[in-house]
Amino acid sequence: MPLTHLLLALAVVAIWGTNFVVIRLGLDAFAPYTFAALRYTFSFLPFIFFIPKPAMSWSKLAAFGVLIGVGQFGLLFWAMRSDISPGLASLVIQSQVFFTIGLSALLYRDRLKMLQWPAFALAVGGLAIVASHVSTQAGVTAFGVTLVIGAAVAWSLCNLIARAAGRVDALGFMVWSSPFAAVPLWLIALLQNGTQPVADSLAHAGWVAWLAVAWQAIGNTLFGYGVWNWLLARHSPSAVTPTALLVPVFGMTASALALHEGLPPWKLGAAALVMGGLAVNLLATRRRA
Repeated sequence: MPLTHLLLALAVVAIWGTNFVVIRLGLDAFAPYTFAALRYTFSFLPFIFFIPKPAMSWSKLAAFGVLIGVGQFGLLFWAMRSDISPGLASLVIQSQVFFTIGLSALLYRDRLKMLQWPAFALAVGGLAIVASHVSTQAGVTAFGVTLVIGAAVAWSLCNLIARAAGRVDALGFMVWSSPFAAVPLWLIALLQNGTQPVADSLAHAGWVAWLAVAWQAIGNTLFGYGVWNWLLARHSPSAVTPTALLVPVFGMTASALALHEGLPPWKLGAAALVMGGLAVNLLATRRRA
C-alpha cells in the first residue's frame, strides 16, 4: 500500500479502537440491538436522499448490510452489554483478520505464506488465554467470547463482499447498505425488548447517549467503514486487514484510561500473542509484495 493509504487505514483503526469506550457508554442507555439500529438508521438518514446509489447490485448491498448490522455489530453490542469488557472485545474481534485471510485463500485462491501459519498459531494462543480466564470477575464470559468471534466472522465476510464490489463509491456503499442493516436490527430490538421499553429508552436517553449514536453513525460507519471499503477495493484483504492490529492497542488503552478496566498479566499476554500474530502476518504480506 502507498503511505497515504496506510495512514488512512491507521486513522480508521484509531477511531475503531477508541470507539469501544463509546460503545460502552451508549449501552448504558440503549439495549444492544436498539443501539445498533440507531447507528445504522442515522448512517443512511438523511444521506440517502442526496448520495447516489453506488454501481453495485442490490444483493451485495443487502448482504453487506445484514452481515455488518445484525452479524457484526448486533453480536458485538450484545456481548459488550454484560459479557465482555471493551478492552477484551477490541482484542477478540481482531480474529477477523485471520477469518478474512482464510476465506480469501479459499474463495480467491490467495496463497498463504509460510509465515502466516505461525501467525495463526500465535493468535489462537492469545484467544485461548482469554477463553481460559472466562469469569464474571475477569470481565468476560464464554458466551461473550463466542458472540465476539461470531461478529469477527461476519466482519470477515463483509471484507470479502467489499472486495467483490470493486471500486465503487465507498460512502455511497455504506449509506445504501445501511437500510438493510437498520430494518432487521429494529425488528430484533422490538421482538427482544418490546415496543414500550424501546420507546422509553429513546425518550429518556441523555446527550451522552445521543452523542454516542452520532459517533457510531458518522465517525465509525460512514468515515471508518467507508474508507475501509475504499481501501479493500484497491488492495488485497490480506494487505489491508492486518493494519487492524493496532485496534486492541487503542481499545485496551482507552478502556483502561476512561473506564478503569484492569490490565492483569494474562490480558497483556493474550494481547501480545494476538498482536504478535497479526504483526507476523503483516510481515508475511509485506514479503509477498
